[in-house]
Amino acid sequence: MAIQHLTDEQIRTWTREQKDSWWLANVYRGSMPQLTLRSALTGFLLGGVLSATNLYVGAKTGWTLGVGLTSVILAFAAFKIMSRLGSRDMTILENNCSQSIATAAGYMTGPLISGMAAYMWIEGKPLPGYQIFWFNVVLSVLGVLVAFPMKRRFINDEQQPFPEGRACGVVLDTLYTSSAAVGLFKAKALGVAAALAGTVSFISGEAYLKALRALGFMIQEGKSLAVVVKEYKEKLAGTWHLPHGIDEWFAWAWPASWSKPNVAGVSLKQLGVAPALDLAMFGAGGLMGIRAGVSMMIGMALNFLVIVPWMINIGEIAPKSGSWADGTAVFTRVDVLNKWALWWGIVIMVVASMVSLFAKPQVFVEAFKGIFGGKGMVKADPVRGIELPLWVSFVGIPIVGGVGVWMAHDWFGVSWVFGASAIPLIIILTLIAASSTALTGITPTGSLSKIPQFAFGALDPKHPPTNLMTGVMCVEVASNASNLLMDIKPGYMLGAKPRQQAWGHTIGIIAGALASTPLFFVLFLSSYNAGDAEAAAQAAAAANKPNTYLQEVMAPEGGQFGFPSAIQWKGVSDLVTSIFGGDSKGTLLTKSIVTSMIIAGLVGLIMEIVRIRSRGKFPISPLAIGLGVVVPPDSTMAMFAGALFFVVMHKIYHARKESTGHKLWIDTHEPICAGIIAGAALVGIGDVLVKVFVLG
Repeated sequence: MAIQHLTDEQIRTWTREQKDSWWLANVYRGSMPQLTLRSALTGFLLGGVLSATNLYVGAKTGWTLGVGLTSVILAFAAFKIMSRLGSRDMTILENNCSQSIATAAGYMTGPLISGMAAYMWIEGKPLPGYQIFWFNVVLSVLGVLVAFPMKRRFINDEQQPFPEGRACGVVLDTLYTSSAAVGLFKAKALGVAAALAGTVSFISGEAYLKALRALGFMIQEGKSLAVVVKEYKEKLAGTWHLPHGIDEWFAWAWPASWSKPNVAGVSLKQLGVAPALDLAMFGAGGLMGIRAGVSMMIGMALNFLVIVPWMINIGEIAPKSGSWADGTAVFTRVDVLNKWALWWGIVIMVVASMVSLFAKPQVFVEAFKGIFGGKGMVKADPVRGIELPLWVSFVGIPIVGGVGVWMAHDWFGVSWVFGASAIPLIIILTLIAASSTALTGITPTGSLSKIPQFAFGALDPKHPPTNLMTGVMCVEVASNASNLLMDIKPGYMLGAKPRQQAWGHTIGIIAGALASTPLFFVLFLSSYNAGDAEAAAQAAAAANKPNTYLQEVMAPEGGQFGFPSAIQWKGVSDLVTSIFGGDSKGTLLTKSIVTSMIIAGLVGLIMEIVRIRSRGKFPISPLAIGLGVVVPPDSTMAMFAGALFFVVMHKIYHARKESTGHKLWIDTHEPICAGIIAGAALVGIGDVLVKVFVLG
């Protein structure tokens, strides 16, 4: 049935008390099951899966995927399977509850791929697992406490759209009406896409095929798997698998004629400019869209095909080893990025994101207008018995916030003053983030992170953990609160119980932390060695150079993960230290780097102003151009290919509304992309687990 909602005139003229009374009488489904054991368990398990895929994709691209609609469809499919096995059908509110739990879990990976990773790189050692887990949980719970007072204003009173949340509500309503076949088709498409992507990822997974071959030796010779892995190491090393790099296919097919391409004498392979079979990034590109895909390709091509070769040839970028004069010079993408290219990429992103944020004064006006109230005083509170009581937030914020400040001080060395100062800034930034999310569906965490980094970095420039961890505190709370409000929106539309949504979101927080924390160590820190770390630290100190050992372990040259978001956070931290750190100024930024930063800042400013003045019609995103600099080129090319593919499909089938192609590639665009990402990412994670736990 159609979802009931107030008219624009009623939203403008009614008091919040009238709106709450209308909602109770017309929308609220008080007797319908919502937070049940099975909905909680389903959301918990789905959340773990989505958290894993977001961690995998985030370490590659620097951003996390919106998982709301994906979790709706997955939960619906899971409930349908259970009902066919004899279980009672799940209610629409149980599905919504599972979606809310899973979504909360999926967003728990943000700090791990950004500020926390950057902190570890600067400190040169991993954080203990318990610190990662509890700091993440405490900040996320603080986000819940901050969000619910704002819920009264943004959702109950102003009826703000929260676009992605509204879409989830509409899809849920569709799934539970006569059009449920549409939902089943989308669920099947997601499953088939995941299976196909997973199959391709499996045959390109070196560890999987080595393990299968080792299993064959084990059965044939009656030896244990551990003995086979040890004795047949050389044979296993030659096991065939589908090459990840597409350039390797050409070299295999035409070995005599294939030559490694270069620009101005610089090998593109050394710089990482080689297409790769990366289906997770292909699917991510399909969700990202062609404008961002093209912009990232521009940034990548401009940097690695034009600027970097130019700078290498004129001597501004020195080789990592060897000599340019005698032809033995060796360059790597990470080394080039850290030495030179990172800076102009960061500046164009920072300038563009800040211009975009401050170009919308209505966001700031709306953020601070009637923070907790509506039009006049609410004399009665019709929803007092089902809303999360305001006193829980007013008591909980100082307590939980105090725990977070203690953690920042005791674990990361942030002074009590700066940690305590972050709490009011958190409230301000959360209001801004929530206002943006309410209006546009976009949470500007990237833009907002620069504010505490620069503010606290200027106050304490010689202690990078101050700007990094206060930034993590502010962004994690603002992001979690905004995403919670996005999750509450479909529940409000469908008549869910607000208190149970708060509990559900908290369950999702625990699920995401439990899934992402150990997986973080397995995926990125399995090759970390304390002895090597100590030796690297001593060598770096003796040479008066930064210690990059941990960064090289987590984001190795030519490896699967580039951690572009962490590179950006660390780059901003280094920039703040260089600008405000007194005696360190000038040692980091050469004249050519400063020139590139000035040009990039001006270009980012002009392009973002043009984009805003054209109301989004300007086809290039300066933010995405900068992202194309820091994201590994093979991932950029795969995302561009995914975006281009779905644009072509849209062009072909857009006018053919009754065709299977329209139903598949346009109506089911997002589930297919989500399936490709999930299948490739989960199988890719499995390949790493096999490598660590089976092959040693």
